[in-house]
Amino acid sequence: MPSASSLASRLLRREILDLHAYHVPDCAGYIKLDAMENPYVLPVEVRSEIAEAVASAEINRYPDPSAASLKQAISNLLNLPEDMGVLLGNGSDELIQVLAMALNKPGATLLSVEPSFVMYRMIATFIGMRYVGVPLASDYTLDLPVTLEAIAREKPALIFLAYPNNPSGNLYPAEQVEQIIQAAEGLVVIDEAYYAFASDSFISRLALYPNLLVMRTFSKLGMAGLRLGFLAGSNAWLEQLEKLRLPYNVGVLPQRVAGILLQHHELLLRQAEQIKVDRAWLYHELSEIAAVRVYPSEANFLLFRVAQAAEIYAGLKQRGVLIKILTGAQLKDCLRVTVGTPEECAKFIAALHETLTQLSLG
Repeated sequence: MPSASSLASRLLRREILDLHAYHVPDCAGYIKLDAMENPYVLPVEVRSEIAEAVASAEINRYPDPSAASLKQAISNLLNLPEDMGVLLGNGSDELIQVLAMALNKPGATLLSVEPSFVMYRMIATFIGMRYVGVPLASDYTLDLPVTLEAIAREKPALIFLAYPNNPSGNLYPAEQVEQIIQAAEGLVVIDEAYYAFASDSFISRLALYPNLLVMRTFSKLGMAGLRLGFLAGSNAWLEQLEKLRLPYNVGVLPQRVAGILLQHHELLLRQAEQIKVDRAWLYHELSEIAAVRVYPSEANFLLFRVAQAAEIYAGLKQRGVLIKILTGAQLKDCLRVTVGTPEECAKFIAALHETLTQLSLG
Protein backbone atom coordinates (compact mmCIF):
# COMPACT_ATOMS: atom_id res chain seq x y z
CA MET A 1 0.00 0.00 0.00
CA PRO A 2 1.49 3.38 -0.94
CA SER A 3 2.09 5.94 1.80
CA ALA A 4 -0.31 8.77 2.52
CA SER A 5 2.31 11.19 1.19
CA SER A 6 2.61 9.42 -2.16
CA LEU A 7 -1.16 9.08 -2.45
CA ALA A 8 -1.64 12.78 -1.77
CA SER A 9 1.05 13.65 -4.34
CA ARG A 10 -0.70 11.49 -6.95
CA LEU A 11 -4.31 12.47 -6.27
CA LEU A 12 -4.15 16.16 -5.44
CA ARG A 13 -4.19 18.81 -8.16
CA ARG A 14 -0.72 20.10 -9.01
CA GLU A 15 -1.71 23.72 -8.30
CA ILE A 16 -2.79 22.71 -4.77
CA LEU A 17 0.48 20.87 -4.16
CA ASP A 18 2.37 23.97 -5.27
CA LEU A 19 0.47 26.28 -2.91
CA HIS A 20 1.70 27.44 0.46
CA ALA A 21 -0.91 27.56 3.23
CA TYR A 22 -1.85 30.99 4.56
CA HIS A 23 0.61 31.54 7.40
CA VAL A 24 -0.40 33.13 10.71
CA PRO A 25 2.58 33.57 13.07
CA ASP A 26 2.43 32.89 16.78
CA CYS A 27 1.64 36.22 18.46
CA ALA A 28 1.83 35.23 22.13
CA GLY A 29 3.81 37.75 24.16
CA TYR A 30 4.11 40.35 21.37
CA ILE A 31 2.64 43.78 20.78
CA LYS A 32 0.45 42.56 17.92
CA LEU A 33 0.53 44.94 14.97
CA ASP A 34 0.41 42.45 12.10
CA ALA A 35 -3.24 41.69 11.35
CA MET A 36 -5.14 45.01 10.98
CA GLU A 37 -7.24 44.47 14.10
CA ASN A 38 -8.96 47.16 16.14
CA PRO A 39 -6.75 47.50 19.27
CA TYR A 40 -9.48 48.99 21.45
CA VAL A 41 -11.61 46.83 23.75
CA LEU A 42 -15.32 47.40 24.24
CA PRO A 43 -16.66 49.33 27.25
CA VAL A 44 -17.64 47.21 30.25
CA GLU A 45 -21.34 47.85 29.79
CA VAL A 46 -21.27 46.58 26.19
CA ARG A 47 -19.28 43.50 27.20
CA SER A 48 -21.84 42.83 29.92
CA GLU A 49 -24.65 43.10 27.37
CA ILE A 50 -22.83 40.60 25.14
CA ALA A 51 -22.18 38.24 28.06
CA GLU A 52 -25.88 38.20 28.93
CA ALA A 53 -26.84 37.49 25.32
CA VAL A 54 -24.28 34.70 25.02
CA ALA A 55 -25.38 33.14 28.31
CA SER A 56 -28.98 32.89 27.09
CA ALA A 57 -28.13 31.71 23.56
CA GLU A 58 -29.48 28.31 22.54
CA ILE A 59 -26.22 26.89 21.27
CA ASN A 60 -27.78 23.43 21.25
CA ARG A 61 -29.91 24.63 18.31
CA TYR A 62 -28.86 25.47 14.80
CA PRO A 63 -28.75 29.20 14.04
CA ASP A 64 -31.33 31.03 11.97
CA PRO A 65 -30.25 29.78 8.53
CA SER A 66 -31.02 33.09 6.84
CA ALA A 67 -29.84 35.33 9.73
CA ALA A 68 -32.83 37.50 8.81
CA SER A 69 -32.67 39.97 11.69
CA LEU A 70 -28.93 40.54 11.27
CA LYS A 71 -29.28 41.05 7.51
CA GLN A 72 -32.07 43.54 8.11
CA ALA A 73 -29.95 45.42 10.64
CA ILE A 74 -27.11 45.71 8.13
CA SER A 75 -29.48 46.78 5.34
CA ASN A 76 -30.92 49.46 7.61
CA LEU A 77 -27.44 50.62 8.56
CA LEU A 78 -26.58 51.03 4.87
CA ASN A 79 -29.96 52.55 3.94
CA LEU A 80 -30.34 50.03 1.13
CA PRO A 81 -33.46 50.30 -1.06
CA GLU A 82 -36.01 47.45 -1.13
CA ASP A 83 -34.59 45.86 -4.28
CA MET A 84 -31.19 45.46 -2.61
CA GLY A 85 -29.97 43.40 0.30
CA VAL A 86 -27.00 41.64 1.82
CA LEU A 87 -25.49 38.16 1.72
CA LEU A 88 -23.61 37.09 4.85
CA GLY A 89 -20.37 35.17 4.91
CA ASN A 90 -17.97 33.65 7.41
CA GLY A 91 -15.63 36.57 6.84
CA SER A 92 -15.13 38.04 3.39
CA ASP A 93 -12.99 35.03 2.38
CA GLU A 94 -16.09 32.83 2.13
CA LEU A 95 -17.83 35.45 0.00
CA ILE A 96 -14.87 35.65 -2.39
CA GLN A 97 -15.10 31.88 -2.77
CA VAL A 98 -18.87 31.95 -3.35
CA LEU A 99 -18.48 34.61 -6.04
CA ALA A 100 -15.67 32.76 -7.78
CA MET A 101 -17.56 29.47 -7.73
CA ALA A 102 -20.70 31.11 -9.10
CA LEU A 103 -18.93 32.74 -12.04
CA ASN A 104 -16.41 30.03 -12.88
CA LYS A 105 -17.82 28.91 -16.21
CA PRO A 106 -15.35 27.04 -18.47
CA GLY A 107 -12.69 29.53 -19.57
CA ALA A 108 -13.80 32.24 -17.12
CA THR A 109 -11.23 34.65 -15.68
CA LEU A 110 -10.94 36.36 -12.30
CA LEU A 111 -9.01 39.63 -12.52
CA SER A 112 -7.53 41.87 -9.87
CA VAL A 113 -4.64 44.26 -9.46
CA GLU A 114 -1.33 43.37 -7.79
CA PRO A 115 -0.19 43.67 -5.13
CA SER A 116 -3.56 43.30 -3.44
CA PHE A 117 -5.41 40.92 -1.11
CA VAL A 118 -3.78 37.51 -1.59
CA MET A 119 -7.06 35.59 -1.22
CA TYR A 120 -8.28 36.71 -4.66
CA ARG A 121 -5.51 34.73 -6.32
CA MET A 122 -5.55 31.90 -3.76
CA ILE A 123 -9.28 31.25 -4.02
CA ALA A 124 -9.11 31.31 -7.81
CA THR A 125 -6.45 28.62 -7.50
CA PHE A 126 -8.55 26.64 -4.98
CA ILE A 127 -11.45 26.31 -7.40
CA GLY A 128 -9.43 26.02 -10.61
CA MET A 129 -10.39 29.41 -12.03
CA ARG A 130 -8.03 31.30 -14.31
CA TYR A 131 -6.50 34.32 -12.58
CA VAL A 132 -5.02 37.48 -14.09
CA GLY A 133 -3.18 40.03 -11.93
CA VAL A 134 -2.64 43.51 -13.39
CA PRO A 135 0.42 45.27 -11.91
CA LEU A 136 -0.14 48.54 -10.10
CA ALA A 137 2.17 51.47 -10.81
CA SER A 138 5.42 51.66 -8.83
CA ASP A 139 3.73 53.89 -6.21
CA TYR A 140 0.79 51.42 -5.94
CA THR A 141 -1.65 53.67 -7.77
CA LEU A 142 -3.84 52.25 -10.52
CA ASP A 143 -2.20 52.00 -13.92
CA LEU A 144 -5.54 52.74 -15.54
CA PRO A 145 -4.57 52.33 -19.24
CA VAL A 146 -2.95 48.96 -18.54
CA THR A 147 -5.90 47.86 -16.40
CA LEU A 148 -8.48 48.86 -19.02
CA GLU A 149 -6.41 47.13 -21.70
CA ALA A 150 -6.35 43.93 -19.61
CA ILE A 151 -10.12 44.08 -19.12
CA ALA A 152 -10.69 44.49 -22.86
CA ARG A 153 -8.28 41.64 -23.65
CA GLU A 154 -9.22 39.15 -20.90
CA LYS A 155 -12.97 39.90 -20.62
CA PRO A 156 -13.01 38.78 -16.98
CA ALA A 157 -16.18 37.31 -15.55
CA LEU A 158 -15.20 38.68 -12.13
CA ILE A 159 -13.08 41.64 -11.00
CA PHE A 160 -12.06 42.36 -7.41
CA LEU A 161 -10.81 45.80 -6.39
CA ALA A 162 -9.84 46.43 -2.76
CA TYR A 163 -10.87 49.98 -1.83
CA PRO A 164 -8.66 50.99 0.00
CA ASN A 165 -6.12 48.50 -1.20
CA ASN A 166 -4.34 45.97 0.97
CA PRO A 167 -1.35 45.98 1.51
CA SER A 168 -0.69 49.47 0.16
CA GLY A 169 -3.50 51.28 2.00
CA ASN A 170 -4.28 53.78 -0.75
CA LEU A 171 -7.73 54.70 -2.06
CA TYR A 172 -7.91 54.84 -5.84
CA PRO A 173 -9.66 57.86 -7.41
CA ALA A 174 -13.36 57.05 -7.62
CA GLU A 175 -13.58 58.16 -11.24
CA GLN A 176 -10.91 55.61 -12.20
CA VAL A 177 -12.80 52.84 -10.42
CA GLU A 178 -15.98 53.90 -12.23
CA GLN A 179 -14.17 53.62 -15.55
CA ILE A 180 -13.26 50.04 -14.66
CA ILE A 181 -16.87 49.23 -13.74
CA GLN A 182 -18.12 50.74 -16.98
CA ALA A 183 -15.51 48.90 -19.06
CA ALA A 184 -16.24 45.51 -17.49
CA GLU A 185 -18.62 43.07 -19.13
CA GLY A 186 -18.54 40.91 -15.99
CA LEU A 187 -19.21 41.49 -12.30
CA VAL A 188 -17.12 44.01 -10.37
CA VAL A 189 -16.80 43.62 -6.60
CA ILE A 190 -15.46 46.56 -4.62
CA ASP A 191 -13.90 45.18 -1.44
CA GLU A 192 -14.39 47.77 1.30
CA ALA A 193 -12.85 45.84 4.20
CA TYR A 194 -11.42 49.12 5.57
CA TYR A 195 -14.49 51.29 4.96
CA ALA A 196 -14.48 52.69 8.52
CA PHE A 197 -11.09 54.34 7.96
CA ALA A 198 -11.62 55.61 4.40
CA SER A 199 -13.01 58.82 2.96
CA ASP A 200 -15.19 57.24 0.27
CA SER A 201 -17.44 54.24 -0.43
CA PHE A 202 -19.25 52.73 -3.40
CA ILE A 203 -22.35 51.76 -1.38
CA SER A 204 -24.14 54.90 -2.61
CA ARG A 205 -23.27 54.01 -6.23
CA LEU A 206 -24.74 50.48 -6.20
CA ALA A 207 -27.91 51.55 -7.98
CA LEU A 208 -25.92 53.12 -10.82
CA TYR A 209 -24.26 49.92 -12.05
CA PRO A 210 -26.02 46.55 -12.55
CA ASN A 211 -22.64 44.77 -12.54
CA LEU A 212 -21.50 46.15 -9.17
CA LEU A 213 -21.48 44.60 -5.70
CA VAL A 214 -19.80 45.96 -2.57
CA MET A 215 -18.16 43.59 -0.10
CA ARG A 216 -17.36 44.47 3.51
CA THR A 217 -16.15 42.79 6.66
CA PHE A 218 -16.72 43.87 10.24
CA SER A 219 -13.37 42.35 11.25
CA LYS A 220 -11.38 45.59 11.01
CA LEU A 221 -14.05 47.51 12.91
CA GLY A 222 -13.61 45.40 16.03
CA MET A 223 -15.33 42.07 15.27
CA ALA A 224 -12.39 40.06 13.94
CA GLY A 225 -13.19 37.19 16.29
CA LEU A 226 -16.74 36.88 14.91
CA ARG A 227 -15.66 36.26 11.29
CA LEU A 228 -18.50 38.16 9.65
CA GLY A 229 -18.54 39.66 6.18
CA PHE A 230 -21.27 40.66 3.77
CA LEU A 231 -22.02 41.48 0.15
CA ALA A 232 -24.37 44.35 -0.61
CA GLY A 233 -26.17 44.85 -3.88
CA SER A 234 -29.08 43.93 -6.09
CA ASN A 235 -31.27 41.05 -4.96
CA ALA A 236 -31.06 39.75 -8.53
CA TRP A 237 -27.42 38.85 -7.79
CA LEU A 238 -27.83 37.87 -4.15
CA GLU A 239 -30.71 35.43 -4.75
CA GLN A 240 -28.47 33.42 -7.08
CA LEU A 241 -25.39 33.61 -4.84
CA GLU A 242 -27.44 32.40 -1.86
CA LYS A 243 -27.65 29.02 -3.58
CA LEU A 244 -23.91 28.51 -3.05
CA ARG A 245 -23.79 29.64 0.56
CA LEU A 246 -23.28 26.67 2.87
CA PRO A 247 -26.13 26.13 5.38
CA TYR A 248 -25.72 27.72 8.81
CA ASN A 249 -22.50 29.49 7.78
CA VAL A 250 -23.00 32.20 10.44
CA GLY A 251 -23.37 30.65 13.88
CA VAL A 252 -25.69 31.49 16.74
CA LEU A 253 -23.08 33.45 18.70
CA PRO A 254 -21.77 35.55 15.79
CA GLN A 255 -25.35 36.45 14.85
CA ARG A 256 -26.22 37.48 18.40
CA VAL A 257 -23.04 39.35 19.18
CA ALA A 258 -22.91 41.14 15.83
CA GLY A 259 -26.52 42.22 16.29
CA ILE A 260 -25.62 43.81 19.62
CA LEU A 261 -22.49 45.47 18.26
CA LEU A 262 -24.40 46.96 15.34
CA GLN A 263 -26.64 48.64 17.90
CA HIS A 264 -23.40 50.27 19.10
CA HIS A 265 -22.10 51.01 15.60
CA GLU A 266 -21.45 54.65 16.49
CA LEU A 267 -19.17 53.51 19.33
CA LEU A 268 -17.16 51.39 16.89
CA LEU A 269 -16.97 54.29 14.46
CA ARG A 270 -15.64 56.52 17.24
CA GLN A 271 -12.91 53.96 17.85
CA ALA A 272 -12.19 54.06 14.11
CA GLU A 273 -11.87 57.85 14.31
CA GLN A 274 -9.31 57.44 17.09
CA ILE A 275 -7.42 54.94 14.92
CA LYS A 276 -7.33 57.55 12.14
CA VAL A 277 -5.81 60.05 14.59
CA ASP A 278 -3.28 57.43 15.69
CA ARG A 279 -2.56 56.66 12.00
CA ALA A 280 -1.71 60.28 11.31
CA TRP A 281 0.73 60.34 14.26
CA LEU A 282 2.35 57.08 13.15
CA TYR A 283 2.63 58.29 9.55
CA HIS A 284 4.37 61.47 10.74
CA GLU A 285 6.82 59.54 12.93
CA LEU A 286 7.72 57.14 10.13
CA SER A 287 8.09 59.97 7.60
CA GLU A 288 10.64 61.62 9.92
CA ILE A 289 12.98 58.61 9.61
CA ALA A 290 15.35 59.12 6.71
CA ALA A 291 15.80 55.39 6.06
CA VAL A 292 12.05 54.80 5.74
CA ARG A 293 9.63 55.50 2.90
CA VAL A 294 6.08 55.37 4.21
CA TYR A 295 3.05 55.34 1.90
CA PRO A 296 -0.20 57.28 2.47
CA SER A 297 -3.05 55.14 3.80
CA GLU A 298 -6.81 55.29 4.21
CA ALA A 299 -6.86 51.97 6.07
CA ASN A 300 -5.86 51.03 9.63
CA PHE A 301 -2.30 50.16 8.67
CA LEU A 302 0.73 51.72 7.02
CA LEU A 303 3.00 50.24 4.38
CA PHE A 304 6.63 51.30 4.51
CA ARG A 305 9.80 50.43 2.62
CA VAL A 306 13.21 50.17 4.25
CA ALA A 307 16.50 48.46 3.39
CA GLN A 308 17.14 45.14 5.15
CA ALA A 309 13.44 44.65 5.82
CA ALA A 310 13.89 41.04 6.94
CA GLU A 311 16.50 42.05 9.51
CA ILE A 312 14.30 44.90 10.74
CA TYR A 313 11.33 42.55 11.06
CA ALA A 314 13.47 40.18 13.13
CA GLY A 315 14.82 43.06 15.24
CA LEU A 316 11.32 44.27 16.01
CA LYS A 317 10.30 40.74 17.05
CA GLN A 318 13.29 40.56 19.37
CA ARG A 319 12.00 43.75 20.97
CA GLY A 320 8.51 42.34 21.40
CA VAL A 321 6.76 43.94 18.40
CA LEU A 322 5.13 41.81 15.70
CA ILE A 323 4.36 43.41 12.31
CA LYS A 324 3.99 41.94 8.81
CA ILE A 325 6.82 41.25 6.40
CA LEU A 326 5.71 41.25 2.77
CA THR A 327 6.99 39.28 -0.19
CA GLY A 328 6.98 39.61 -3.97
CA ALA A 329 8.90 41.72 -6.44
CA GLN A 330 6.53 44.70 -6.11
CA LEU A 331 6.88 44.61 -2.32
CA LYS A 332 10.64 44.21 -2.02
CA ASP A 333 11.88 45.55 1.33
CA CYS A 334 8.32 46.36 2.43
CA LEU A 335 6.79 45.98 5.88
CA ARG A 336 3.23 46.65 7.02
CA VAL A 337 2.30 47.84 10.50
CA THR A 338 -1.20 47.93 11.95
CA VAL A 339 -2.17 51.13 13.75
CA GLY A 340 -2.34 50.20 17.43
CA THR A 341 -3.10 52.22 20.52
CA PRO A 342 -0.93 55.32 21.09
CA GLU A 343 1.15 53.34 23.58
CA GLU A 344 1.61 50.45 21.13
CA CYS A 345 2.52 52.82 18.30
CA ALA A 346 5.08 54.59 20.52
CA LYS A 347 6.66 51.25 21.47
CA PHE A 348 6.82 50.25 17.81
CA ILE A 349 8.56 53.51 16.84
CA ALA A 350 11.04 53.15 19.71
CA ALA A 351 11.77 49.54 18.74
CA LEU A 352 12.19 50.56 15.10
CA HIS A 353 14.69 53.30 16.02
CA GLU A 354 16.67 50.84 18.15
CA THR A 355 16.69 48.26 15.34
CA LEU A 356 17.74 50.79 12.71
CA THR A 357 20.56 51.99 14.97
CA GLN A 358 21.71 48.42 15.58
CA LEU A 359 21.81 47.85 11.80
CA SER A 360 23.56 51.23 11.24
CA LEU A 361 20.58 52.49 9.24
CA GLY A 362 19.29 55.05 11.74
